Parts: sequence; structure tokens; C-alpha cells
Amino acid sequence: MEPQLSHSVTGSVATVVIRHPAKRNAMTTAMWRALPPLLDALADDTGVRALVLTGEGGTFCAGADISTLKGSVREAQRLAVAAEEALAAFPKPTLAAVRGHCVGGGAQLAAACDLRFAQEGAVFGVTPARLGIVYPASSTRRLVSLVGPSAAKYLLFSGELIDSARALRTGLVDEVLPADGLDRRVAEFTAVLVSRSQLTQAAAKEFADGRTDRDAHWSGLARDGGDAAEGVAAFLERRRPRFDWSLPGRP
Repeated sequence: MEPQLSHSVTGSVATVVIRHPAKRNAMTTAMWRALPPLLDALADDTGVRALVLTGEGGTFCAGADISTLKGSVREAQRLAVAAEEALAAFPKPTLAAVRGHCVGGGAQLAAACDLRFAQEGAVFGVTPARLGIVYPASSTRRLVSLVGPSAAKYLLFSGELIDSARALRTGLVDEVLPADGLDRRVAEFTAVLVSRSQLTQAAAKEFADGRTDRDAHWSGLARDGGDAAEGVAAFLERRRPRFDWSLPGRP
């Protein structure tokens, strides 16, 4: 099978699958290039309310395909950062479902998601020190925001792999599931996400990511959007709310 990113949409949840089984789903330059436009298309799809990123089979992503670094390390890193930033900027909730190795560029992608659920036995590593590569400043700051300075330095300085239990303790992952429970839990949790107010989620995502210039924008949408009135009415009537506000796609 040729290395590729595939995607599907089921029940308002888009699933993007990293497929490169010959190299434990390592990302080629073509795959790095393909991710931002794919994410743009899914962001514009008003039927998509959440996104799951995962790897084919028993591995999430073992990083960048090292054979693609022979031409220009700088260009390969630029593409990886562009893909990471596109994922971080995706306006709807994102969740990385991790099995097996989540290393190097794979860890960059997982960190760029809003949430990370891992299967027991998954291993994580941030490995530029093994190759003499300077980890990008934006990626370093994102890692520090997840795990704190000390744990980030441990990962970056050593390039050592950590298990899912330690990843959970450090805050690198949010939940660890038994081997037969990851898919079920991801399906359950994304069903919860798509049932909630997308207005709340979109505003919360911007605020949590540090944006400070859109308070009035979101206050106006909250006032005029109708989700708050529907939420209160549903609570009083003891029924499920039917939130209908959605992020507009590009014209």
C-alpha cells in the first residue's frame, strides 16, 4: 500500500487515518503536505463536528520517514510544523487515538490535538536529540503547555520513550484504555462531543489556546446564536438539547 492519509465521516465525526504500514505509519513529505488541505476541507464541512486522528493497525505514527530527510531537513521540518499547526488550528474538537508507537513527528501530531486517548502499551517519545535536530520553538511551547517544563525537558533532552502510564501522569495523554476498549471509548466520547454546543466548544477552544481578542465576538454569537436558550429550555423540560449553531464553512 502506498503511504497515504485516508478519511471517513460517520455520525458527524471525521476520522483521519495515517497509513504507511511498511514503516510503522511514518509520515512522508507527501503526507505532511496532504494534511493541511484535508483538514481545511473537513473544517469547511458543516456536517463534521469532531475529528479523530489515528494510525492504521497497531501503531499511531513512528515519526517522519527518515528516508525523506535526505534532501533537506529544514524543508521536512517546515512541512511537519505546517501540518502540526493546521491540526492545532482545526476549529472543532480533535482527539488522537493512539496505539503502539507515537514518536517524533507522531508525537507532534498527537500534541496538536485537543485530547489524546491511548491504548495500554502505547509508547511516546520526542526524539530530535537522537538525530541532532533542533525541535521547533512552536512545538516545544506546545509540549511544555501539555506536560510542564520539567517533563518536556526530560523528553527532549533524552529522546527516551515513555509508557502510557507515565504519559498519563505527565498529562501527555488524557485517558488510557485497555487493549479492547480504545475504539469503544473513542466512539462514546466523540458521540458526547457532537451532542454538545459547538458554539461553546469553538469559543472554549480559542480561549484555551490563548486567544485574547475575541471576547466580544463570542459574546455576540452567544447572545444571538440560540444555543443558550435551547440549553436552558431542554434542561427545564428534561430533554436532550438540540443545538443547531455550527461553524460556517468558507464561501
